[in-house]
Amino acid sequence: MAIDASGDLWRGEDFEDLADFLREYQPGGYAVQQVSEAVCVGCAGKYFSVMADDLEGCVQRICVACGDASYIADSADCVNDADLEECACPCGGEEFAAVVGFAFRSDGEVRWVSIGLRCLKDGSLGVYADWKIEYSPTAHLLELT
Repeated sequence: MAIDASGDLWRGEDFEDLADFLREYQPGGYAVQQVSEAVCVGCAGKYFSVMADDLEGCVQRICVACGDASYIADSADCVNDADLEECACPCGGEEFAAVVGFAFRSDGEVRWVSIGLRCLKDGSLGVYADWKIEYSPTAHLLELT
């Protein structure tokens, strides 16, 4: 399916729709060059409740299937300063498919991380957090989705 952009909120049905939405959004004004689907390490589940603090750049995902919780990208580094709040779609849905988008500097290091979510209840697409990466090396961030 192609993204449905006819209403107030864009809607999609799968990973590709969410990845395309994130690329179109260009968090931080930078082109998203890589998008990784969030998959639970414990059970390979792809649906999550999500806690985020966009100001601190901190996101935690909790697998709906097994309850395994993990931090995305370098979120674990700032969790002590974060005020994590549960993400919710405007429709009230609180379970999502998630992707992590990466924008890179010319030297190949990660410049920007963005978290895209697709509501499982109504298919709404959104960027719930994004933040700048100001250090290197950053290759390890690509594994922390």
